Amino acid sequence: MEMNQVRYFVALCETLNFTKAAEACGVAQPSLTKAIQKLEEELGGPLFVRERTLTHLSDLGRLMRPHLEAVFHASESAKLEARSFGKLEKGRVRLGVMCTIGPTRLVGFLKRFRAALPSVEVALRDAPGREVLGLLMEGELDCALLGLPDLPDRVEAKPLYRERYTVAFAPGHRFEAMDVVPLAELDQEDYLNRVNCEYPQHFDSLGIPDPADVRVCYESEREDWIQAMILAGLGCAVMPEFLPMLPGIATRPLIEPELSRTVSLASVAGRRHSPALREFMALARRYDWGGTA
Repeated sequence: MEMNQVRYFVALCETLNFTKAAEACGVAQPSLTKAIQKLEEELGGPLFVRERTLTHLSDLGRLMRPHLEAVFHASESAKLEARSFGKLEKGRVRLGVMCTIGPTRLVGFLKRFRAALPSVEVALRDAPGREVLGLLMEGELDCALLGLPDLPDRVEAKPLYRERYTVAFAPGHRFEAMDVVPLAELDQEDYLNRVNCEYPQHFDSLGIPDPADVRVCYESEREDWIQAMILAGLGCAVMPEFLPMLPGIATRPLIEPELSRTVSLASVAGRRHSPALREFMALARRYDWGGTA
């Protein structure tokens, strides 16, 4: 088995199209097809089922996919480590971050990236999720951390970690006596509306109504204002669990239904990556984000 066969197989799994896979790998389609056929001979059966313009994985292909992807990513990781010993020309990565994503998980990765490639500058830009997505699509950003429930087809998203939604409240609130809080318990509660929160969109994506009818007392785009008002006992708010909280704020996980979001590193499919961005994306794929993706 040769590494180019593994690389072609992984590309074909992602595109399910021989022409697109060949383009992604920078080879002629006949060369890719021949390499896949040789790999199928070595593994003892067809890896893909070809039906006119439709291509999909066979049972053997689905069985082999995680093993061959692991080989491919291990090879890419080894190349990245080797290149990190050399000197990368000074580069810049423009990273968008959805403003409701806390820095807790990101700073560890940025520290690791800085140690590996100190000559690459990372420029952070935070904004509401849809604004970050728009800047990414327009080419104003190279990649972005997003936790939106749905993304356009052109966006390639690598899941990094999952975080639950919680309800945040002041000490002494009745929620303090609960281990978890059913969403219906928020009904008629005084509520502080985080303008940039994407939490309501999750109900839309699930096609179910929000079970709680809250009393909105205040709303703000600023997390510090919302949290200060929570501490003052002016209401509660729904927040992702890894958002940094002011000391004294209590939280409980929400259930019935339990809602969570997946934070992903997103880029635009087909857009050419600079050497600095390729290194950034490769390190993000192999970094241990410390959560369930």
